[in-house]
Amino acid sequence: MAEASGGSIFKAKKTDIVLTPLGARFRGRVLPCTVGRGGIVADKRESDGGTPVGVHGIVGMLYRPDRMPKPTNWALPIGPGDLWCDDPAHEDYNLMVRAPFAASAEALRRADPLYDLVILTDWNWPRAEYKRGSAIFLHRWRRPGYPTEGCVAFAPEHLLWIARRITFGTRLIVRA
Repeated sequence: MAEASGGSIFKAKKTDIVLTPLGARFRGRVLPCTVGRGGIVADKRESDGGTPVGVHGIVGMLYRPDRMPKPTNWALPIGPGDLWCDDPAHEDYNLMVRAPFAASAEALRRADPLYDLVILTDWNWPRAEYKRGSAIFLHRWRRPGYPTEGCVAFAPEHLLWIARRITFGTRLIVRA
């Protein structure tokens, strides 16, 4: 049993990815990972660099078809104009959008390999609360131990291993 934010009790399932002090536990393995530069936070805010406490459903997967084969039959390709809106004042805050886009947005198709494979969670999605923070992704790390902006990052081979094994109902569990 574990305690989620808000004090509710839940039981981790075998198919859940559970963050622990040693890494992410999934399917009998513990995989090294990094979290946000702001650490694990109970009260997530835009730009705080924190990884939010809670039970986050896996809601999608994106990949770069020019850099890797499709990791699962339900993964969607990242196109040249795909962006993620991170402007809390915009109606498309915390949603995938297409360029050209006037508001602040992060490019999903990056020059570096960070977003070659992205697993999406339901953090503050699909109806985002103002300034609660945009997307929490599972993605590739820059290097071991290097923090993210709030996402959870893995070695590329571990991220692909996870991607091929998550199922409908897999959750990311982040404990305080």
